[in-house]
Amino acid sequence: MKNISVEILLLILSSIVVMSYIFSILSRYIKVPSVLLLLAAGIVLKLVANQQGWNIVLPGKLVEFLGVTGLVMIILEAGLDLKLSSDKKTVIRNSFFAALLIFVLSLTAIAAGLFYWLGEPLIKCVVYGIPLSIMSSSIVIPSLHALSPAKKEFLVYEASFSDIIGILFFNFIVANETLSFISVGNLFISILVSVLLSLLFSMLLLVILAKSKLNIRFFLIFALLIFLYVSGKLMHLPSLIIILVFGMLMNNWNLVAVKKVQAIFPQQEVEKITVLLHSITAETSFLIRTFFFVLFGFSIDLQPAFQNKTMVVGSIIVGILLLIRFLYFRFFLKKQLFPEVVFIPRGLITILLFFKIPDYLKLQNLSEGIMFFVILLSSLIMTIGMMFYRYDPSDIIEKN
Repeated sequence: MKNISVEILLLILSSIVVMSYIFSILSRYIKVPSVLLLLAAGIVLKLVANQQGWNIVLPGKLVEFLGVTGLVMIILEAGLDLKLSSDKKTVIRNSFFAALLIFVLSLTAIAAGLFYWLGEPLIKCVVYGIPLSIMSSSIVIPSLHALSPAKKEFLVYEASFSDIIGILFFNFIVANETLSFISVGNLFISILVSVLLSLLFSMLLLVILAKSKLNIRFFLIFALLIFLYVSGKLMHLPSLIIILVFGMLMNNWNLVAVKKVQAIFPQQEVEKITVLLHSITAETSFLIRTFFFVLFGFSIDLQPAFQNKTMVVGSIIVGILLLIRFLYFRFFLKKQLFPEVVFIPRGLITILLFFKIPDYLKLQNLSEGIMFFVILLSSLIMTIGMMFYRYDPSDIIEKN
């Protein structure tokens, strides 16, 4: 970056934040996800930098660092959004099975297609298929403002479940090249351990939040959550469950039936902490998501993404995702179809997991440009669908 002054760099960084805020407002009117606008801004910024002769070299781990941090914030924000109650059993059940079955069917179809077309080992095709089968909560959740409350609630749950399921399965497959009863048993044991640890750490974090008199306690919590996430990864535990359970516990404190615990941490006090935590989490997620997608757009090599071979394969993959989602909503749920069927965007999780594919599991005959093309095309389909959607107050998800 020797050709760019510190003042210009600060001007660019602050302008990106302001621009992202404007994109968030603009996306509500033009119904284009702000993430796509940020990607486009990153691409334009790269063109300007090349034209001006700015030698901007991004550290190889910077985008991945922002992605991991953003992932923790997204999962925490999802946990803080998930409200558990008896009247939500139907929507939670429907959204969970929608996320699970659509993920499994999409993964099966994509992996089989890659295996048949490329002739490479099936395990590699499965690993590549996982990121492409995960619904992006980082794109879906900010795009729900035009939907009815019932549709919005369903998609928030589904996107959150899709993230968790996809990440857990990716980590499981990467850590276990062979599927066996022992490996599956170890997965369930690690999930159980993570849940127990999450309850323990949640109580510890709550003590810090409730009892600390310092004004810096919330970013201390974020540091501890990232520490727990990384520590869990090093111990081969599904550590995102710790983050999710903490968020859900904070947002559902009324379900804690232990009177002694309720006496120490009254419901009213926890609700105040939860509201403030939710606000700070949303702000932090916005900032991280902004720089992540701008830097990703800046680092994209467009030529491989728009080769004929890449576009054909990418279009087939997106067609599979759309078809499977349509069939599931049409023949299984039978309650809602539009615009839920077009919510197939791939985003932050897809990018992050692609970066985490080990070298020995990478496909030799498939360009990573396909990732960008699938992200772009799936988001465009959602955008076009939302343009034709009109809010109807009568839109509800019927209870069974």
